[in-house]
Amino acid sequence: MELTILLLIPALAAGFSASPAGRGMAAPITIAAMAAVFALALAVAAAAVRKDVVALGDMGFACDALGALMLLLIALVGLTAALFSWGYLRRGKHGDGERGFYALFNLFVLSMLAVPILANLALIWIAVELTTLMSAFLVGFEDTPEALEAAWKYVMLTSLGAVLALLGFLILYWGLRTAGGAPFTWRGLAAAAPHLPPALLWPAFLLILVGFGTKIGLVPMHGWLPDAHSQAPAPICALLSGVETTTVLYVILQLLPLVGVAPGLDAGPWLVGFGLVSTGIAALLLISVRDFKRLFAFSTVEHMGIIMVAVGLGGAEAHLAALYQIAGHAIAKSFCFFAAGLVAMTAGTQEIAAIRGLSRSSPLAAAALVAGAAAIVGAPPFALFASELSILKAGMERGQYVAVGLLALFIIVSFCAVMRHINRMAFGTADGAGAAAVRAPPLSCKLTLALAAIPLVAIGIWMPGPLAALLRAAAAGMGG
Repeated sequence: MELTILLLIPALAAGFSASPAGRGMAAPITIAAMAAVFALALAVAAAAVRKDVVALGDMGFACDALGALMLLLIALVGLTAALFSWGYLRRGKHGDGERGFYALFNLFVLSMLAVPILANLALIWIAVELTTLMSAFLVGFEDTPEALEAAWKYVMLTSLGAVLALLGFLILYWGLRTAGGAPFTWRGLAAAAPHLPPALLWPAFLLILVGFGTKIGLVPMHGWLPDAHSQAPAPICALLSGVETTTVLYVILQLLPLVGVAPGLDAGPWLVGFGLVSTGIAALLLISVRDFKRLFAFSTVEHMGIIMVAVGLGGAEAHLAALYQIAGHAIAKSFCFFAAGLVAMTAGTQEIAAIRGLSRSSPLAAAALVAGAAAIVGAPPFALFASELSILKAGMERGQYVAVGLLALFIIVSFCAVMRHINRMAFGTADGAGAAAVRAPPLSCKLTLALAAIPLVAIGIWMPGPLAALLRAAAAGMGG
């Protein structure tokens, strides 16, 4: 029942927000809806650890531990993004356009929730495409030429990737029919995996990897990501970067057990290759970036690469570290974009060079920006420090010395590049426009930072038992 209600709540909130009754009430209704979704996601996560799979009769809904982890992250970031949006939009004086924003916001969250809940792979592909459709309008919400161009590029590039992924799903379905005709679900594929023809399974996996790699932000399919993140409203960036990328990554992770049991197939080198290229290119781009929202966008490309390397290394420890990285990235990156939104509202610009001495002109914005940057680059005591250390350790134990050495080098370069930019913004010599605090941030934005800071710090210094159990169960489902 929880799975049905999880999809019903944002759908109802979207309808209410779009209606005339939503005028003036769309924001609180959306916040309440996201709070209810988060509570239900917690219940589903607890049930998934106990039951292995939460299913709903013959209605085509099912959610394992990996899916439950995705639901939890989507719900958490959705709640904080909704709260941040309240003050963020009011400051921009968007008027009646707020109703459309919140309607699309709820539909965007709904489409992401559907990916780990739906059982049928054809419907999952449709849900992934709906995430593009719903978020594209939000990317172009500011209605500037730059925002519309970014939205158009986002739709075009990710749709081309979706065509490749669709071809992969069709080949996968062909293989399933050849193997005896099990249901076209994750469980049906897992049961039929030993009998799937490798000549069909392998190209299907590669097509889906490359096609959905466009949505994930893997190099060289990442071109849309920095443009979309520099133009979209900050709370939408938190959703795009924090959870949309990993929602699509969920599909790749679900394919791993299928490829793992097929004779003669090894996805590891492909995943490690894509991951290292993405991490390395992102590290170089971080050095010369000029817009701090693009800075965090390139950081997303880096982290998607790190996760792909961890998954490609294989083994229980690497998979557990990859999932810890996914959770840490979702929480830290959403916090980063909330901080970026605060800085943009305070300083009136997104140009790194135009902001100096932020710690003196706006201490709250500076503290949030420094904390978010430290968390996302993997500084202790934040979660990404432990997850990245675990990934490197797992790689060393499996004898992947070259991959581990390159990954460590790219992480260090990214660390130095990000902190160099942030240090100048927060503590550099203030001059001109960069010296003054333009406006005080709205109360809801301050509350969002306080709320988002709790998991940001907590899971870095203490792993709650239920979350640890969920991560272990999800890692076990990914196979060795």
